Amino acid sequence: MGVFALCSFLQTTLPPALPAQVSRAAKTSKGPRALGLLELGPNGNARLIPIAILIDGKYYDASAYKAAPVPMALWSDTVYEGIRTGVSLGLFTVTAPQQRKDESGETVWWADGRWQTADSIKAMAARKRPAPSTPRGINDDEGPPVLRRAGAEKPKPPEAPPAPTTQPAPASAPAPTPTATPSATPAASASSSPATPPQSQDDQAPADKDRPTLKRGQAGAISAEEAQKKVSTSASVKAGTPAASPTSPPTTSASSGAQPANQDQLIPAISDPHPSDSLPYNYKMTPQEEEQFRKKMLAMAADEIRTRAAQLAPGSAAAKPVQASSPRSKATAAKPVQPTFEDVQLQVFDLADINEPELVLTAKARMTQSSHGKDSANPGLQYMITLVARDDVNGELHKSLANVTDTQHLDVIPRLDLIDAVDVDGDGRAELLFREVSDTSSAFVVYRVIGNQLYPLFQGSLGE
Repeated sequence: MGVFALCSFLQTTLPPALPAQVSRAAKTSKGPRALGLLELGPNGNARLIPIAILIDGKYYDASAYKAAPVPMALWSDTVYEGIRTGVSLGLFTVTAPQQRKDESGETVWWADGRWQTADSIKAMAARKRPAPSTPRGINDDEGPPVLRRAGAEKPKPPEAPPAPTTQPAPASAPAPTPTATPSATPAASASSSPATPPQSQDDQAPADKDRPTLKRGQAGAISAEEAQKKVSTSASVKAGTPAASPTSPPTTSASSGAQPANQDQLIPAISDPHPSDSLPYNYKMTPQEEEQFRKKMLAMAADEIRTRAAQLAPGSAAAKPVQASSPRSKATAAKPVQPTFEDVQLQVFDLADINEPELVLTAKARMTQSSHGKDSANPGLQYMITLVARDDVNGELHKSLANVTDTQHLDVIPRLDLIDAVDVDGDGRAELLFREVSDTSSAFVVYRVIGNQLYPLFQGSLGE
C-alpha cells in the first residue's frame, strides 16, 4: 500500500481529533456592582462611604453616579456585604443617606445603616428554622387494626353528648338595650376617617424600569425624593453639630489585620444583585517565611528612603560621591546610612489563589546620623513609604510600586494607605484598595496586580 493510500485509509477510518481544551477565565461582572467602605465605630454605629460603581464594564464615582438627588449606591434598603480579605463579616443595610458640603463646596455623601454580623445572621437563621414535622396521625392511638370487606362502611365514631343549654332569663327582668353596639363603633370611626391612599409605584421602585438596581433588602424602599427630604431634615436638625468628615484619613493604619477596639474598623463592602463566591486572599506562610519577607521588604524600602533623601538634599552625605582611593570611603560605601523604621505593617496576599504571594509594606521612617558623625538631610523629616512587590518561584522580590513621600511634600506626593484586598469586579481575583491622602483631602484608588506591574482600575479625584 502506497503512502497516499495509507493516508486516505487513516482519514476515513479514524475519528476526528478533538479540539484542545482551553481553560476559561472567570466571568467578570458587568454590573451593577458597587464598592464602598464601612466604618464601624466602637459603639456599634456603622456608616458607609461610597467609592466606585461598575456599570456595563466601566467604573464610575459612586458618590456622583445617578445622584438625582441621591446616588444610586446609597438608595434606601440597599444591602452591602462587608468582606475583609475575602471573608464575609456581615451585612450592612442602608437606612439614611447623608450629605454635607466640604471646605471646597463639593457635596460629600455617606449613609447610616444597620449592621448585622455574620454570627448574628446565622443565629437568627437557626432560630427561624422549623422543627422537623411529625407525619399526621402517627401518634394517634386508634386501637387494634380492624379488617373490613370491600364496600363496608367505616364505623362512625361515637357522637359527643349534647352541650347543656342555658335557660332563658325571666321576662320580668329584660336586658337593657345599649345605645350603640361595640362592633358598630369601629365601623363608624373607620367610615368617618379618610381612606389612606395606596402607595404609588414611584415610591416602590425607580421611575425608569431600565435603570440598574443594586442588591436590595426588604420591599417598600423609599423613593429618591423622599430620601432627599430626609437628608434635608436631618441636615437642618444637626446644623449646629459639626459632622465628622467621611473622607478624613483614618486615625489607625488600615493595613493592619486587627485594629484597636477603640478605633473605627475599616471594612470593604460589596453590593451586587448576583453575588459571587469569594475566597480568603491571605497567603498561608510560616513565621519563618514571614520574617524572611519582612527583612527583604525592609531592605528594599531602605533603598527607596535613601533615594528620596538624596533627592531632597543633593549636597548631603547621602548624595556625595565616594572616593575610591579612600579606605574610609570604601567602608562608608559598604555600610550605607540605615533609616529607622516605625509603624511597620506587612500584608502578604494571594490575590489570584495560585500560591504566588503579593507583598504590601507600609511604614514610616527617619534618616539616622551617618557613620562619620554628620547629620543626614533634615533628620527631623519623617518619610512615609508604601511598597508593593511580588515574590517569584526563585524567592526573588520584584518591585511593582514604590510610593515614598514625606511630611513636607504631601501636597505634591500623597501617601498611600492600604485598606485591604477586595474583588472589585467579581471575577474571583482580588485587587488592592488604597486610600490616597494629601495634606488637605483624600481619595480612593483601586489597583490590579498583573505580573510585576500595577494598573489602576479606579482613581478617585482629590479635592482642591
